[in-house]
Amino acid sequence: MKTALITGITGQDGSYLAEFLLEKGYRVFGLQRRSSTMNLERVEHLLQEGIELIQGDLIDQNSLIGALSLCRPNEVYNLAAQSFVPTSWNQPILTGEVTGLGVTRMLEAIRQVDPAIRFYQASSSEMFGKVQESPQTEKTPFYPRSPYGVAKVYGHWITVNYRESYDLFAVSGILFNHESPRRGLEFVTRKVSYGVAKIKAGLQRELRMGNLEAKRDWGFAGDYVEAMWLMLQQDAPRDYVIATGETHSVEELCRVAFERAGLDYREYVVVDPAFYRPAEVHILLGDASRAEKELGWKRRVSFHDLIGMMVDEDIRKIERMIEQGVIRP
Repeated sequence: MKTALITGITGQDGSYLAEFLLEKGYRVFGLQRRSSTMNLERVEHLLQEGIELIQGDLIDQNSLIGALSLCRPNEVYNLAAQSFVPTSWNQPILTGEVTGLGVTRMLEAIRQVDPAIRFYQASSSEMFGKVQESPQTEKTPFYPRSPYGVAKVYGHWITVNYRESYDLFAVSGILFNHESPRRGLEFVTRKVSYGVAKIKAGLQRELRMGNLEAKRDWGFAGDYVEAMWLMLQQDAPRDYVIATGETHSVEELCRVAFERAGLDYREYVVVDPAFYRPAEVHILLGDASRAEKELGWKRRVSFHDLIGMMVDEDIRKIERMIEQGVIRP
């Protein structure tokens, strides 16, 4: 039985990855920051299936050494980060500490405890930022446009550095936007799907949005966690772009989401400059041909099916809350 340690296990990607690894027969540990209130909503169903939570923090290297010594993993998936881009302008130092230096702390802990551990770093398409070419590949230069993107670039290159300096099996997956019904409400896709559900139920009259012209390459998180695992099963460590190869605007996202609920987005969406970024990333479009050829990875869920899945689930969630008296229309 292989053992895996997932940082950020309570997040969207962590929960899908934990499910995937359990199905593969892994023993799964999840690193969790100490908190007076623990949000286990995404992994609550997995606690009965055997995932084990242990305390640790990417800001505290001793806790990482302790966690690795305790669970002795074959694989570490570093998914934890301050991952909400707008917050990175308000908390740039925290973002750098967790999203950037946190990677170094984990790599150094692996080097000290067991250099044979295979390490996956969650890199991001936000590293491309002001894109230098389109589509973006593993060779496209980075030009981050947010403190989050800058921190991710650091995390990416320190992973390369430890791989080349200490011969660690350490890889980065440069994942383009990947969404699901488990996405946090602060992210644009979930903001839209949840807003549609509330408008459909008469709980909200409008949806205030930022730049509708921004374009992203959106895929399903459940598809993308398979790529993470595949990267650690290869004979040699290599970095990969994971993307759909399609780009859609925020306006199209709104149109598709509202249509799913039988509504016209033009009647409800209001552009609000307060939601514009200080430095915008206008378009992201990934080329995953290397991953498709070498890993045998393919996305399964289309953009329209993804948005439909999210809207349907949020409508069901709002309906349950109304039935239970949690909210009133």
